[in-house]
Amino acid sequence: MAASDDLKKLADRAKAAEDHAAVAKTQARAELQKTVADVRASAEAGAMKFQTQTQAAGQQVSDSWNDVQRSWIAHVDKARKDMDHGKAKFDASNAASEADWAEWNAQLTIDHAYSAIEEAEYAVLDAILARRDADEAAAAASR
Repeated sequence: MAASDDLKKLADRAKAAEDHAAVAKTQARAELQKTVADVRASAEAGAMKFQTQTQAAGQQVSDSWNDVQRSWIAHVDKARKDMDHGKAKFDASNAASEADWAEWNAQLTIDHAYSAIEEAEYAVLDAILARRDADEAAAAASR
């Protein structure tokens, strides 16, 4: 699959996340907890897939992508531990601050994802340009 085709997959996944958030507002607590657990498991599986793909690419992947992967995994682990810790000590007196923190964390994660989408767009367009340049160079060399 071409990288440009993956942009559609990315857009579809963003739409699914938007739909989950809309439905979550009306779900019963138990159902919402299950949805949260399912999405967390899916996110963890996605992170593992990313890690596997990065490792499989080996030398073709730059050190910066390895750094990005390690940094992202560390961020996700810390954020999840913080969320789990907050849930464990949850009580009415800190409910509002825990909710504020969760909303702030969600917003920062969305902002990060938005930036990643912009970078993905740039990378796809740059790849298309590079392929066009390579094709033109090959055509010119064969004349």
